[in-house]
Amino acid sequence: MNIILFIIITLVTFLLMEVVTWLTHKYVMHGFLWYLHEDHHQPKYSNIFEKNDAFFIIFAIPSITLFYFGVSPYLNYLFFIGLGILFYGITYFLIHDVLIHQRFKWFKNTKNNYLLALRKAHKVHHKHLNKHDGECFGMLLVPKKYHFNINRK
Repeated sequence: MNIILFIIITLVTFLLMEVVTWLTHKYVMHGFLWYLHEDHHQPKYSNIFEKNDAFFIIFAIPSITLFYFGVSPYLNYLFFIGLGILFYGITYFLIHDVLIHQRFKWFKNTKNNYLLALRKAHKVHHKHLNKHDGECFGMLLVPKKYHFNINRK
């Protein structure tokens, strides 16, 4: 395999992770694993960690597994699928925990319209304190209506 193919595999995996995230968030986190996700929908965080943080470990397992099988007996496409998942996980952390929820105060004064639209869509997602009637389950793809209404409350 050549390097261009490895890059394409990594990028396609990264992009497909948005679909995986949407489906998992809607049907797993707001479904049978709601008991792990529920504290994330409460108005204030009571601790540095919440039960919802277990999903970082759960979602890291496929990436770690693919890295393991992607280097044996030689570097292969599985490694680059794992890399795409890892890059999405890093992006998810930066967008969700740092930018949106401000668990770390690194990017709190952004004026970027796309990032403000991400915040707005996620705020709408969190207006529902239970697992039903949710919306905006993805992370990076924001419905257009949030791009045009980001300055409204």
